[in-house]
Amino acid sequence: MSNPVRRLPHIDALKALAAQVIVLHHLVSYGPIARVAHAALPLLAGVMHQYGRMAVQVFLVVGGYLSARGLSPRGQALQAGVPELLWRRYLRLTLPFLAALALTLGASGLIASSWPELVPANITPGQLVAHALLLHDVLGYEALTVGAWYVAIDLQLFALLVGLMWLARRGWRHPSRLVVGPLLVGAAMLASAFVFNRQPGLDAFGPYFFVSYGLGALVHWLGLWRHRRIGLALLVAAIGLALWMDWRDRLALALATALWLAWADARQAEGRPLLPEAWAPRLAAWATPSYALFLLHFPVLLLGNAVLAQMPNATAGTGLALLLATWLLANRLARPFHRWVEAPAARLDPLAWLPRLRTA
Repeated sequence: MSNPVRRLPHIDALKALAAQVIVLHHLVSYGPIARVAHAALPLLAGVMHQYGRMAVQVFLVVGGYLSARGLSPRGQALQAGVPELLWRRYLRLTLPFLAALALTLGASGLIASSWPELVPANITPGQLVAHALLLHDVLGYEALTVGAWYVAIDLQLFALLVGLMWLARRGWRHPSRLVVGPLLVGAAMLASAFVFNRQPGLDAFGPYFFVSYGLGALVHWLGLWRHRRIGLALLVAAIGLALWMDWRDRLALALATALWLAWADARQAEGRPLLPEAWAPRLAAWATPSYALFLLHFPVLLLGNAVLAQMPNATAGTGLALLLATWLLANRLARPFHRWVEAPAARLDPLAWLPRLRTA
């Protein structure tokens, strides 16, 4: 949930970079294109295959930061109604996701004969309903597209953050309630770092990832505090202890992302932006369709692999050229997808659909 009036170039830079890394990770992880990439560029493809998925941590931290900034930009108590917030978020995530899923299933049907190993078999109505409700992992259904887990987790994390802020608003009638919400979020973040995030079997549930999301939210709120350096030092000490107890590369990356955000925010507040203002329009152009790219690149990848599968005598150069073409086409198609699918979904008024959600 970003500020619609004033964009933040350093946030756009993170979103744009992370989205591209995830696309490249999938390009070197699936099908004939991946095999060509590993044969021609073994070191680069190997690194991207092994570590590229960690770019999701950047999205989690940035997501927590933007959600806190949208829900409580000045550290105040939650104002909007919880059902409205959750319904709006659900529509914003799910409608583009289902559109991209339809494209993925259509592409799967086209390539079924040439590349059957990644075509889902025996799709059931229950599986489709579970995807529409973003409960596929919770209910044990196989995902029908890559990244489906992230969409479900994003909704869970947002709901958890909203729930904690609602609890702070409803449970304490004291002026200090302005800090109760961040304190509850901090406690949940620590519980995730020391308990839930250390249990791989919980990776279908929001608390497993809340350490990264909570880090982003806390960085925003600490930026409003005059003693933010002390707060950041305590945050680093806590996560450092969690890493000392159980090292996790993804958590280390989340902490580094949060600290980079804190540094960039401090420079912004001092009137010394981290990135030149002239870069802002270009960064915004790459960052704005990042969710659309995340959703749309897999059906493009399926079709690119199908083309290469029909070329048994293709050279390494041909394979790499097709990899590049697939990457460029996914980026090119993400922009109209954002304009015609994602943006209208974000503008939908949930109160027009469910009038009873309107709060006094």
